[in-house]
Amino acid sequence: METRLFGTHQLSQISQLERLSEEQRFAIRVVATVLPFRVNHYVIDQLIDWDKIPQDPMFQLCFPQAEMLSPAHFNRIADLLRQQASTEQIKHAAQEIHKELNPHPANQQTLNVPRLDEVPITGMQHKYRETVLYFPSQGQFCFSYCTFCFRWPQFVGEKELRIAATDPEVLFAYLRRHPEVTDLLITGGDPLVMSARRLEKIVMPLLKEEFSQLRNIRIGSKALSYWPYRFLTDHDSDDLLRLFECVTKAGKHMALMVHFNHWREMQPEPVRKAISRIQGTGAVLRTQSPLLRHINAASDIWQRMWQEQVQLGLIPYYMFIVRDTGPRSYFEVPLVEAWHIYRRAVRKVSGLARTVRGPSMSAGPGKVEIQGVVELTGEKALVLRFIQGRNPNWVQKPFFARYDEAATWLDQLKPAFGEERFFYEEE
Repeated sequence: METRLFGTHQLSQISQLERLSEEQRFAIRVVATVLPFRVNHYVIDQLIDWDKIPQDPMFQLCFPQAEMLSPAHFNRIADLLRQQASTEQIKHAAQEIHKELNPHPANQQTLNVPRLDEVPITGMQHKYRETVLYFPSQGQFCFSYCTFCFRWPQFVGEKELRIAATDPEVLFAYLRRHPEVTDLLITGGDPLVMSARRLEKIVMPLLKEEFSQLRNIRIGSKALSYWPYRFLTDHDSDDLLRLFECVTKAGKHMALMVHFNHWREMQPEPVRKAISRIQGTGAVLRTQSPLLRHINAASDIWQRMWQEQVQLGLIPYYMFIVRDTGPRSYFEVPLVEAWHIYRRAVRKVSGLARTVRGPSMSAGPGKVEIQGVVELTGEKALVLRFIQGRNPNWVQKPFFARYDEAATWLDQLKPAFGEERFFYEEE
């Protein structure tokens, strides 16, 4: 089956959008001029309940909404479109807005860039001792785009915002120099938009004895949700699955880090068939998602999602806090509320689903988990800990922040119990 893609210029070809008012359709066009937009016919036909738009969670996940931009940003682009301004004028305005949307959260372009012979390596990140991220240039787009995606700078056509690697030999050279690296995460975009043949050129050399320190190969993908036919009927689906099988037969752990943001994404039969085929290769599927207002900010959604994932043989892995970038104000949930949602959901599932960690913020110093709320010496506080940290000695070390019902990110929190700064700030 061939996928049919729709971008900003094909909005008029999506007949279902006629159910919206002209004002709503114009708003989609305005936001899609600034933030990346792409959707395919599978998502349109199989995942969205068109009788419930615009509130439908899958519609919110894939189609831009007016409130995803600030009023000032929205009006600036809307005025240019109404005036039929030149393409260059509109592009320039969008680029200026991009700079105000924190395009590189957690200082990823400065703090995470590895070096080889003192030369910065493009297309890679090395934030945690054991794990390297690799961004192949051929995987710099997705089957559909998520409206909340913190990787939006990869897709807006500005080279200086992209993180893309063109030569896997640089990756191999870096791994030879860094025997402490046990995990490689191939990410994007979505690496599975690449042909199996291109992916093989990255993965197969890693199975050689010289990379014996590499124990785990992960691929981050939303293909199961947005295009399950990648594992079923694409021309090289069988080749892709054979590649997974080669990894597991070589004695390495092959993990697909799959993104499900709502239980509805797991309902179509092609998804379940694809899961079965992947599992047949020996690969393990781990699931993750941010907590998103308008999409899944309710404990019953997470409870059902985790229960069904376990039933399908998937491992719930992370509940994230939505990153502090792009349209975060539309999706963000206060940290205290996020913890309550997590707690209500996790206490209603069996131990098999309690593998999920969170709510977790992928912030500058590391992955910080909200563990709960306590009251000590008359002061209410949030209990936090590092799941991962720039300094491995921080991992699992608890610390405390003042109770704040409005805070939505780590940098909005203040130390509790009279401390002037959090312990990790010393470094």
